[in-house]
Amino acid sequence: MRGVTGRLMLLDTASLYFRAYFGVPDSVRAPDGTPVNAVRGLLDFIDRLVRDHRPDQLVACMDADWRPQWRVELIPSYKAHRVAEEHAVGPDEEEVPDTLSPQVPVIEAVLDAVGIARVGVAGYEADDVIGTFTALAKGPVDIVTGDRDLYQLVDDARGVRVLYPLKGVGTLQHTDEAVLREKYGVGGSGYADLALLRGDPSDGLPGVPGVGEKTAAKLLAEFGDLAGILAAVEDRRSRLTPTQRRRLGEARPYLAVAPKVVRVADDVPLPDVSTALPRASRDPAALEALAARWGLGGSLERLLTTLST
Repeated sequence: MRGVTGRLMLLDTASLYFRAYFGVPDSVRAPDGTPVNAVRGLLDFIDRLVRDHRPDQLVACMDADWRPQWRVELIPSYKAHRVAEEHAVGPDEEEVPDTLSPQVPVIEAVLDAVGIARVGVAGYEADDVIGTFTALAKGPVDIVTGDRDLYQLVDDARGVRVLYPLKGVGTLQHTDEAVLREKYGVGGSGYADLALLRGDPSDGLPGVPGVGEKTAAKLLAEFGDLAGILAAVEDRRSRLTPTQRRRLGEARPYLAVAPKVVRVADDVPLPDVSTALPRASRDPAALEALAARWGLGGSLERLLTTLST
């Protein structure tokens, strides 16, 4: 990515193919009857994103490890409710719908044959890959995700925004700092502190008891950041209520480790890949075989046409 100054689009790929799976009927099937709704839905999503936003670079970011052990060691409840099967070695198996799991390798094979950069790094989530690409980017960045955790990367000064799907990818919330301040009372730099204070049941993050989103936003507005809030706990002259002081004090062990869990990494060892938007497919023969085997039809043809123009 050295010297890249064009617009970079980063796809939270799992977030998008989950949305495609639930948004496209499972009657969309390959010639042998296998559901390919997530595959075709994702291809349609990417086609629309490229047509509407014209990125210069595109990366499909993957979860090489959806529940990294280093996060679990800090907060054992992290995504614990989504574990389908534990493994002594390697990542635990995530609970995924039966007819979605077989589609993921097809998605990966198609992206590779098209020539769209696909990056996952052992020991890290897609969020961390996105965070590192964003940190390295020298131009504007569009992050496409249905995961609000990535709001923490929004940075108007650097041209980093989140495109959050409201309905498919045809209706996207263009999330900049003004949107975040209006909805949550914080900018991008404060969103991680807001998230760890309020907690997130979907990720198994307990948060601070009694501190919801509005209270967290008020505390951050008053004291600046998590460090300022913790300093206020020790300062008897601060304007914390007795209950807030007690609850925040009791939550210190959680607050000591939560930032590392909630904040996305920005130092992932990325592989050396070309992020350039492909103008022609990387492996036409493989792509032709995949299209025939899985009945990708118009979805793949539309994407290839969009990329070529």
